[in-house]
Amino acid sequence: MGLAPSDAGTTAMSDNEMSDDKIPEDETAPRENLAAPPTPPPDLLRTAANPDLTEDLALALLKRSDLPPEVLELLAKNVNALKSRKVKIALASHPHTPRHVSVPLARQFYIFDLMKVALSPTVPVDVKVAADDVLISRLKTVTIGERLTLARRGSGRVAAALLLDVEDIGRKIDDARISDAATVARGTRVMQTALENPRLTEGLVINSVLRPAASAALVSAVAQHVKWSPRREVRAALLRTEHLSLARALEFSQEIAASLLRELLASSRLPAQIKDQLIHESEKGPPPAPC
Repeated sequence: MGLAPSDAGTTAMSDNEMSDDKIPEDETAPRENLAAPPTPPPDLLRTAANPDLTEDLALALLKRSDLPPEVLELLAKNVNALKSRKVKIALASHPHTPRHVSVPLARQFYIFDLMKVALSPTVPVDVKVAADDVLISRLKTVTIGERLTLARRGSGRVAAALLLDVEDIGRKIDDARISDAATVARGTRVMQTALENPRLTEGLVINSVLRPAASAALVSAVAQHVKWSPRREVRAALLRTEHLSLARALEFSQEIAASLLRELLASSRLPAQIKDQLIHESEKGPPPAPC
């Protein structure tokens, strides 16, 4: 028995719909994660906001590495808890403390507190950089003894900043018209100590010697340093400075091809006569081997 035209059309439409495998849109669309972030435990929130929170309890709370940012923000508003220097340091050093809390806190710290934050393994990198920036901005106001400690124990960036410290000390002495060889010697010692800092990197040394503020003392110290002077990239950087001695320049240029040396010296601040001599010596080539 045949189907009526209307029935056939209906059947065809039904078949097409089935072949498209159409399923309601809300079942095929990817489901978004509509779950709200977990609410911090009420007891933690109450503790962080407690106006009678003691230093010991606040420090014990901050030892928990799983504290959510909401709890840390409440703690940052707790006037009584923030009277403690230790609490401020622990709060700024916590890995989950929001940056808008930790960075303003760091600006209130003393020099060695800033160093502690910058070296803490739990502190996010951007907060470490901010702490270093504050510390470096204050270097001109600290004593020689503090500079020595920072040169020895500070971050690589702080050590690099202290490589330029001897120049600042010499300028202060000239401005005051004081002849104080002991002060200059201590300033040079800061620079030498910074060169031994285990966190100082080759890149930081290169950037320091290429700075316009780099002193002749710094260039000489790096050129003679047992760790830094043998490195090819450091030697190339020293050849671009204005203070490298002729003897060292001749030594460092021997391992560079004449064409590369010309290219390097094109951006060098060495005196013209030293450049000319380096190019002349490189074009002469090595002496003939003995028969």
